[in-house]
Amino acid sequence: MTRGSRKSWLYFGLGLAWFYLLLWPLMGIRDGGFHFEDSFLVWLRVAVAATICFVLYRLGKRGSLDPVLRPLGQARDAVCGTLSRAPRWMLLAPLLALALAYPMLTNRYAQDVAINVLVYICLGLGLNVVVGLCGLLDLGYIAFYGVGAYTYALLSIHFGLPFWVCLPVCALFAAVAGCIIGYPTLRMRGDYLAIVTLGFGEIVRIVLNNWMALTGGPNGLLGIKAPGVYVPSFTDGSFSFEYLLLRKLEYLYYVILALAVFTIVAVYRINYSRIGRAFEAIREDETAAELMGVDTFRFKLLAYALGAVFGGLAGAFFSARMRFVSPESFTFIESAMVLAMVVLGGMGSIPGVILGALALVALPEVFRGFELYRMLAFGGAMAFMMLVRPAGLWPAARLGKRSDDSE
Repeated sequence: MTRGSRKSWLYFGLGLAWFYLLLWPLMGIRDGGFHFEDSFLVWLRVAVAATICFVLYRLGKRGSLDPVLRPLGQARDAVCGTLSRAPRWMLLAPLLALALAYPMLTNRYAQDVAINVLVYICLGLGLNVVVGLCGLLDLGYIAFYGVGAYTYALLSIHFGLPFWVCLPVCALFAAVAGCIIGYPTLRMRGDYLAIVTLGFGEIVRIVLNNWMALTGGPNGLLGIKAPGVYVPSFTDGSFSFEYLLLRKLEYLYYVILALAVFTIVAVYRINYSRIGRAFEAIREDETAAELMGVDTFRFKLLAYALGAVFGGLAGAFFSARMRFVSPESFTFIESAMVLAMVVLGGMGSIPGVILGALALVALPEVFRGFELYRMLAFGGAMAFMMLVRPAGLWPAARLGKRSDDSE
C-alpha cells in the first residue's frame, strides 16, 4: 500500500466516523435516553456500501478494472454518438408523450410533486437567464415570483379577470419590477450585487407583508379564481360554449406543463440569439464586451426583465393553483432554493436546470420514507453530486473552441 493510498483510506475512515457523529443524535437520542442499536445498524449498512464503492474507485484508479470499463466506455461512446446523430424530434417526442400521459399513469401525490417540479423549472430557467447566461448573481429573484402571484390575485379578486388574460399582465408587471430593482444595482458587481439584490428581495416581501389595504398583509389574499377554459357543450340540441374551471390536479398539471414548455422554448431561443451571445460576452468579460460595442448596462437590465417575466408567469400559476397567497411563500430560502437548482444543474444549461429542479424537489420526496434523517441523506447526495460534477449535472455546451481546449 502506497503512502497516497494510506492517506486516502485514512480520510475515508474519518469521513465514516464523522457520518456516525452526525447520524447518532438524529436516531439515538429519544424517549429520554441514549440508544445506539438503530443508528449503528443504519451506519453499518452505509459503511459497507461506501466501502464497496471506495474499493471499486481505488481499483479503477489503479487500472485493475480496465478490462471491464473499457468495453463499457466504448459502448457508451457508441450510444452517445448514435443519439447525437439522431434528429432532435426523435428524442423529444417520447418525452413529450410521457409528459402528456403522466396524469393518467400516476396518483394525486405524484401529480402534486410533478406540478411543484414544473413550477420550479420555470423559476430556475428564469433565474438561469440572469445568473447562467449573463453572470449576475441575484439573491432576490423570488420577489418577481411574488409580484406575479399578487398581480393575478388582485386582478382576479377585484376585477374578476380570467387567468389567461392576466398572464401577460403578470409578466409585464414582473418585468417592470425587474427593471426597477435592476436599474440601481447593475453598476455593482460580484458580492455587492448579490447583497443589494438580496436587500431588494426582502424589501418586496416586507412591502407585501405590511401593505394591509392592498395585499392583506400577513393574512394574505383569499378567493382567487382557478384557471378556466371554454369547452363546447350540446344541450337540448343547441350548441354553446361552457366555462369550465380547472380545479383538479390533472388539469392544473397541463396548465403548468404548457407554461414550462413555453419557458423552455423561450429561454432556448434567447440563448441562441444575438441577445444570448451578448449575455454570454458580459458573463465572460464585461470590460471586453463593452470594448467590443456591447451596451452592457442595457443588456444587463434586459436580462433582469426577461428573467423576471418567467418568474411572474410561475407566480401567476402558483396563485391560481393555491387560490391563496401570503408573504410567507416568498422568503429568501425560496430564492436560495432556485439558485441551488441553477448551480447544481449547470449554469447556462437548460437540461441542467431541469435536472436540478428534479433533484431538489423530487429527491426529498423519494427520501421521505427515511423520516428524520432523510434531509441528511439528501444533503449527502447533493454534496456527492457537487464533488463528482463540480460544473453541474449537465454543464452548458460551449459554442466554438478555444485555443487552450486542446491542452
